[in-house]
Amino acid sequence: MNIRRLKALIKKENLQIIRDPSTILIVLVLPLLLLFLMGYAVSLDIRNVTLGIVSKSESAHARTLTEAFRGSKYFILTEGKDKTLFMDMLHEGKIKSVLEISDDFGKEGSYKIQFLIDASNPNVAGFINKYVSSVVSDWAKQNGITASYNTKIESRYWFNPPITSRYFLIPGSIVIIMTMIGTLLTSLVIAKEWEMGTMEVMMSTPSSMPEIIIGKIIPYFVLAMGSLVMCFLLAYFWYEIPFRGSLLILFLMGAIYLFPALTTGLLISVLTKNQFLAAQISLVASFLPAFLLSGFLFEIQNMPIVIQALTYVIPARYFVNSIQTLFLAGNVYEIFLASLTGIVIIGTILFVLVLVNSRKGLK
Repeated sequence: MNIRRLKALIKKENLQIIRDPSTILIVLVLPLLLLFLMGYAVSLDIRNVTLGIVSKSESAHARTLTEAFRGSKYFILTEGKDKTLFMDMLHEGKIKSVLEISDDFGKEGSYKIQFLIDASNPNVAGFINKYVSSVVSDWAKQNGITASYNTKIESRYWFNPPITSRYFLIPGSIVIIMTMIGTLLTSLVIAKEWEMGTMEVMMSTPSSMPEIIIGKIIPYFVLAMGSLVMCFLLAYFWYEIPFRGSLLILFLMGAIYLFPALTTGLLISVLTKNQFLAAQISLVASFLPAFLLSGFLFEIQNMPIVIQALTYVIPARYFVNSIQTLFLAGNVYEIFLASLTGIVIIGTILFVLVLVNSRKGLK
């Protein structure tokens, strides 16, 4: 490999990037747009739960329990005496839950309540149940009410004390962003050369195909690493996501992850030789698998066995696990080493496929 020729190819690619404003938009605007959408528009947390309260008791305890729900940030209360009306509203989807306070509530040590939830969405129902249990537990503690079996349950939430989905959505979003940038940018590179007719000119030079490919990868690698830095700063300072790991490991793993991301884009570009088709395929081949099958949003353990096996060939699976560990848990080297092994193996296979399908020639 000739270093002088490689430098010339990198310089040529840099000039092309500078002259193409769409590249800068993809590198700078796309990460900001996706991070703000993931941070504010996408949330797995449940807020503004519509709760109907039917209180048959006029006791002080019943009033304070109602006030406890009113003071919670999770619930929007509707009070009434007719349970049938609330049940109809529950069936019609106008409210999500009904809480009934018994008429003997607070008498002779009896604190009976009935709680009904619309469980058509099991995930939402689980959150509502936890929120209600938390409010009732706090209310009982403040009023000195203890269970008759003298058992005290103390919950501690590790890695995500506020129990907010943003803590794992934002780190996972960084992986999605890097996947899209790495694959989308490079998928257009060689396809654009073919469309413009400049690929023939490059093939007539003494440069070998490995030199041409590496010369195209390096500038986009630098741009993608810049996006990683920007995303990290936004996650840490704007969203205040805790970072408990090593910055060196974060950027090292990010650099290695770009290897399969960039080569995926190059492979698509080599095979299609058409920018529009390359862009469409890159979204299907990179964004959708990274979004759906990486563990970013859906637990891999909950997927069918066949789909779980499929996730092992998706590089994002390994980086999502590692980056969430770095942000929330710290340095867990066993996870990092296993992830790096998977990323390097997949990246090497993709790079070989790029070389095999990009031999010098005009076919």
